[in-house]
Amino acid sequence: MVTATRRNALWLLSTAAGVALLFGYTTSTSGPASAASKTVVTAPATPGTTSSTATAPSTGTAATAGTTFTGAVAQTRWGPVQVTIAVADGKVTDVTVPQYPTGNGKDREINADALPELTQETLSAQSADIDMVSGATVTSQGYVTSLQSALDQAGL
Repeated sequence: MVTATRRNALWLLSTAAGVALLFGYTTSTSGPASAASKTVVTAPATPGTTSSTATAPSTGTAATAGTTFTGAVAQTRWGPVQVTIAVADGKVTDVTVPQYPTGNGKDREINADALPELTQETLSAQSADIDMVSGATVTSQGYVTSLQSALDQAGL
C-alpha cells in the first residue's frame, strides 16, 4: 500500500511540474510586446530635401555633408524597420536606422549585432544588393526593403 501511495504521489508531482513548465514556456513566435516596441515618427523625405531623424546605429561620420533620404517603413513580423541614408556626390556616405524591432531582449541583442553589419555592407556595396545577416533574417529583409526605398528616392 505504501508503494502505491508513493507512486501516485510521484505521478501527481511529475504531472503538476510538467503542466507548470508547459504553461510557463514562452516561444519566440509570440512576437514583440507592442507597448515596449520603439517607435520613431519621421516625415518622409522628398528627393532633394533634407530630413531629420532620430539617431540609431550609424557607421558613417558625423561630419558627413549631403542630402538625407528616409526610406519607407517596412513592417516586419517583429516590428517596423526604417533606413535613412545620407548621399553626397552620388554616393551613400552614412546610414542610420531610426526604427527597428526592440520589443524584447532578444530583438535588442540581435539588432545590436545585425544593424552595424547591414549598414557597413550598404556603405561598401553602395546599393541594396547586400547579404542578409544570419540570425536576423526578418530585420535584414525589412532593412533591405526600406533601404531600396531610400535609394530610389535618391535616384541611386
